[in-house]
Amino acid sequence: MVPERHYYIPPLSRINLEEVLELVDDMRYFILHAPRQTGKTSTLLALADKLNATAKFRCLYVNFEPGQTARDDVPEAMRVLLGQIADRAETRFGDEFVGDVMLKLLDRHGGHGALNVTLAQWARARQQPLVLLIDEIDTLVGDSLISVLRQLRAGYDQRPLGFPQSIILCGVRDPRDYRIFSSSLGENVTWGSAFNIKAESLRLGDLTEAEVRSLLGQHTSESGQEFAPGAVDRIWHLTQGQPWLVNALALQACFKDKAGRDRSRPIGLAAVEQAKETLILNRVTHLDQLANQLRDQRVLRVILPMIAGSDDARFSPRDLEYVRDLGLVAVSGPVRMANPIYAEVIPRELTLTQQAVLESLISPAWYVLKDGSLDLPKLLEAFQGYFRENSESWLERYGHREAGPHLVLQTYLHRVVNGGGRIIREYALARGRSDLLIEWPRPGGTLHANPSKHVVECKVVGERSGLERVIREGLRQTESYMDLCSAESGHLVLFDMRPGRTWKERIFTRSPEPGPAPITVWGM
Repeated sequence: MVPERHYYIPPLSRINLEEVLELVDDMRYFILHAPRQTGKTSTLLALADKLNATAKFRCLYVNFEPGQTARDDVPEAMRVLLGQIADRAETRFGDEFVGDVMLKLLDRHGGHGALNVTLAQWARARQQPLVLLIDEIDTLVGDSLISVLRQLRAGYDQRPLGFPQSIILCGVRDPRDYRIFSSSLGENVTWGSAFNIKAESLRLGDLTEAEVRSLLGQHTSESGQEFAPGAVDRIWHLTQGQPWLVNALALQACFKDKAGRDRSRPIGLAAVEQAKETLILNRVTHLDQLANQLRDQRVLRVILPMIAGSDDARFSPRDLEYVRDLGLVAVSGPVRMANPIYAEVIPRELTLTQQAVLESLISPAWYVLKDGSLDLPKLLEAFQGYFRENSESWLERYGHREAGPHLVLQTYLHRVVNGGGRIIREYALARGRSDLLIEWPRPGGTLHANPSKHVVECKVVGERSGLERVIREGLRQTESYMDLCSAESGHLVLFDMRPGRTWKERIFTRSPEPGPAPITVWGM
C-alpha cells in the first residue's frame, strides 16, 4: 500500500495503537494475528515508521516467509532468516552489523543458537533499544519454527540492552493452540511451551462499515465517479468489511470493467453484482486460497454442519478457533459464514465435480417460461427425480450426513444463476435449516430492479423427528423468511433421512394452501 498511489484507510487506525505502544514501552513480546490479506503487513510497516520517528527505538520489520522452504533444516532456515534481517537492517538503517557477523556466528553456534546470539550482540552494539516486527511467523515449519521461538525466548531475560526490547510476531492464526510437529523429537510441541513469554494476542479486525464508505468515497473524490444508490450498501453487505474483498470488488467494478472506467457513469448495483460473479468465476488468488482451506478436516467439521443448519456439530473449540482465525466464519455471535461472498464460494467449491456433471443436464431453456419468468416448480419437480437417481453416489462424499442433501440441491439450483438469476444463501449453525432466496428478472425487467423472489427452505427429517412436525415447523419458518424477503412464493424441501423409508414414501408434493404466502412442500 502506497498512500500516494492508493486509496487507503490509515493502518494504525485499525488497531488499538495506545495498547500496542504500551506493550512496546513495557518491553513485552506479543502476537498480532489476522486472516490473510487483511492489512497485517501494512499495519506493521506503519508501526515501524511511527516507532522510528520517535528516535526512541530502532524498529525493524522483517518477513520470515522465505524460511518456509527450509522446513526442518534448522541451519538453512537460520541462514535465510538472518539474511533477511541483515538485508532489511542495511536497507532501512544502513546498519551492516548483522550481515558482518551472521556467517561467523552461524558457524560458531549452529542453527539452534545463531539467531539468539546475533540479536543479543546487535542489541548490545546499539544505543537505542531494538524492536523487532516479525511477519509471516507461522509460515515456518516444524523444527525451524520451534528453534526460532525458543531462541527468541532464550534472550527474553536480557532485554532491553542485551536483546530486542519488544518483539511482535505476526501471522494468520492466534498461536496459543499451535501444535508444531518436531521431526527431531518425533512429537508435537505446543506453541506455549516453545514461546511462553507471550504477553498478549491481538487480532486485526475487518474494516468497519464507516471505513468501507470512506474508502469508496476516496474514489469518488479523486475521480468524480459516483456510486449509485444502494451500491455501497451492497459492497458492505457482500464483504462485511473483509479488506481484500472490498478492494477487489471496487477494483473490478471501477477499473477492470470497461463500462466502469467511464467516470461519467455511476457504479450501480448491476456492476457490483457482476464484479462479484467475475471474482468468483475467475477464482482470484484470495478465493482460490479459501478453496484450498476447504481440504482441511478441521475446516470441514465446522463448515458442513453450518451449511445444513445442523445442531449435530462435532467440532472442538480448537476447530472453531482455527476456522475463525482463517477468517471463514464470523468472530462474534452465532457460528455463521464471515460474509455472503464466502457463503456463495464455499458450496460452489465443495461441489465442483457435481457442477461439471450437471452442466450438460440442465439447460435454462426448459425451466424458463415463454415470457421469461422462472418455472421454479418445474425445476424442483425435476430435482426430485434427479435426487432419487443420484443421491447415493453424491451424499457420502461430503462427509456430513445432513449437509450432503443441501449441497446437492444448491448445486442443482446453481444453474439458475447461470441462467440469469441469483441465489442468496443464509445459513448458520443450529438453525435447523438453510434458507435460499432465488431472485429472477420479471418479464421485461432486470435482475437488479424489482426481481421476482422465491424462498427455498431446506430441512432434514431425522430419526427422532416426525414428518408432520417438521412440516409444521418448516412452514412457519418459510413463511417468516418470505415475509422478511417480500417473496411471492415459498418452497419447503424436506430430505427424509430416516432409515427404512422407501422412495415411494419419501417423494411427494403438497400444493400450497390458499392465502397470501403460497408454500409448496417437496418431499425427497
